[in-house]
Amino acid sequence: MTGKTFIAGVGMIPFVKPGASDPYPVMALNAGRQALEDAGIGYAAIQQAYVGYVYGDSTSGQKAVYGLGMTGIPIVNVNNNCSTGSTALFLARQAIEGGAADCVLALGFEQMNPGALGTVFNDRVSPFEDFDREAEALVGMPELPLALRYFGGAGLAHMNKYGTPLESFAKVRAKASRHAARNPLALLRKELTADDVMNAPMLWSGVLTRLMACPPTCGAAAAVLVSENYAKAHGLRRDVRIVAQAMTTDTPDSLQSHDMMRVVGYGMTEAAAQQVYERAGIGPADLDVVELHDCFAQNELITYEALGLCDQGGAAGFIDAGDNTYGGKVVTNPSGGLLSKGHPLGATGLAQCFEITHQLRGSADQRQVSGARIGLQHNLGLGGACVVTLYEAA
Repeated sequence: MTGKTFIAGVGMIPFVKPGASDPYPVMALNAGRQALEDAGIGYAAIQQAYVGYVYGDSTSGQKAVYGLGMTGIPIVNVNNNCSTGSTALFLARQAIEGGAADCVLALGFEQMNPGALGTVFNDRVSPFEDFDREAEALVGMPELPLALRYFGGAGLAHMNKYGTPLESFAKVRAKASRHAARNPLALLRKELTADDVMNAPMLWSGVLTRLMACPPTCGAAAAVLVSENYAKAHGLRRDVRIVAQAMTTDTPDSLQSHDMMRVVGYGMTEAAAQQVYERAGIGPADLDVVELHDCFAQNELITYEALGLCDQGGAAGFIDAGDNTYGGKVVTNPSGGLLSKGHPLGATGLAQCFEITHQLRGSADQRQVSGARIGLQHNLGLGGACVVTLYEAA
């Protein structure tokens, strides 16, 4: 079944530092209410809900949704690391297109602690066991936090393979800050120069500074998805449609290539993007706006190439030409991205949906991409999963 799926409503609360947020049920309630109000419906219309979070006990999704109402509908808890929010969106879209439901809520939230990400369950085998072994063989640096070692190692691999200078990553971070300065929902809104980023404390000498990493963040975002017939019958908006979507996981190449870029999901991204382009009948040159997973500036740069926004090895030139921002070929992360907007893990994918939806509606205010008609969303989780979603304005 291939029924059309429309974004009827979106909601997002301002992202904040750990310790400064409301409890997760309050954050989720506020984002969910916004999405319902934006759609012009009450919670009683929701037939299913997919709720994403990483750091929380089982059925936290029910606790979050019950503030909206207790109607007995299916509520599915979703955890797919940093791609959790877009995985909830993927499941909601499948429910619509498969005919299982006509009006579905996708909700994501995270109440995070300060500091680097770490494992919670240390009494059992880690899902990163094989990836850790490969990272140890390729880059060493076991003293570094997991995410920093993985994505710093991927950036180092790109530097070694293509001669990419560290300044290229600094320019990505500076661009993120300029975009976030226009976004009232972003956590970090101070504009930075590339020199500011380069002069920040080194987390890995010659490879990564502190400002090249996204901050731990608390927040929530939500989207209401509807079928075409339901939208028509209830007078709901049909101005933004999900045209194509793909979710990929690791193949043997992630480890057997002995390439840190592929360890962190380059191959998953490449495969998901190709599936989406083929299903939609378009290519990367047709994109107007992209929200991609810039958990580190290093990952934004390598993702340009994995998504086909530029040639392999061409990311540094793409950045230098200004082709990743306003006035260039495609505006990447007009929201400020994870680097500046923040990265509450379970909410990130739905915050990307929020941004793309407003861009295609033409309601993104100071950060509006002129004439945006086609938007791409990329959300990545280690271990691993990648979701790429293509949206089109009606």
